[in-house]
Amino acid sequence: MKGSAFGLAALALATFGAGAADSDFSYCTTCHGAQANGNPAIRAPKLAGMEEWYLSRQLQAFRSGTRGVHPDDAPGHEMQPVGVRLKDEATTAKAVAYIRAFEPKMPPVTVTGDAERGKELYSTCQSCHGVRGEGDRSLSAPALSARTDWYLVTQIKNYKNGVRGASDEDTLGTQMRAIAATLPDDQSINDVVAYINTLR
Repeated sequence: MKGSAFGLAALALATFGAGAADSDFSYCTTCHGAQANGNPAIRAPKLAGMEEWYLSRQLQAFRSGTRGVHPDDAPGHEMQPVGVRLKDEATTAKAVAYIRAFEPKMPPVTVTGDAERGKELYSTCQSCHGVRGEGDRSLSAPALSARTDWYLVTQIKNYKNGVRGASDEDTLGTQMRAIAATLPDDQSINDVVAYINTLR
């Protein structure tokens, strides 16, 4: 999220900030869409349909500072105050339950690339994320299919550039950085995500 998105995030936190009830998480929809299916206009990804354990882990990462602290991670900077507001595991669980109540919708395809080449490159990813991009909780690997494709591109680049997964405490992020490093250029990233789009 950039520009106007930063203003929306600030507005959300101001409106539903410290004085809001722990059960009121409607500020999430200010950026992520009325049904939490994303808001492409401000580059806010879809949350609906994400695994409960994965949402919880990411919110905890924002709260603890293991995600969203890199100087080049502007969207992460906006999310970190949200994580901090979720002051404990019980409040985080309520936020996750709120998000999980929304019906996921298939996001539009916005990334183009060579899906056949992407299939070859994805062979490294599938050992954790599954042949069909279905994810594997036992490996702490979230599903990739039916996700916001431009967001997948952004996060792979973030791992590759060290914007995400740089914290010594983020062991899973360190693993992802190593995998992302095997993709030689932006075209390769687009190709992988173009293939993931075929797994919907």
